Amino acid sequence: MDIDKDLVAASATPLVLAILSEGENYGYAIIKRVSELSGGELQWTDGMLYPLLHRLERHGYVESFWGRSESGRQRKYYRLTRAGAGQLDRQRRQWQVVDKTMKGILSLAVDPVGEPI
Repeated sequence: MDIDKDLVAASATPLVLAILSEGENYGYAIIKRVSELSGGELQWTDGMLYPLLHRLERHGYVESFWGRSESGRQRKYYRLTRAGAGQLDRQRRQWQVVDKTMKGILSLAVDPVGEPI
């Protein structure tokens, strides 16, 4: 399925914050986790993720640090801050309202000839 770019962009912040609430992580692993969580429907790129991580860091929602992977490779890791946890909670509540609204209206949706969709 080709998911609209606006929807992907709108969901990116809560997805990254939620993934980081599971524990610190690095970029490639975050991209893999998004794909895993979406059943492969969302395929993010570095060019989409890293500007978002930098913006979240500027806002104080995540912090980064250099560390070594299990293989000894140097990687930049990201972790959720206290402010990020608060932002995740706000985002979660907002998405719950959107989800409830969409489920309500879509259950009433009909096609042009008046048949339920």
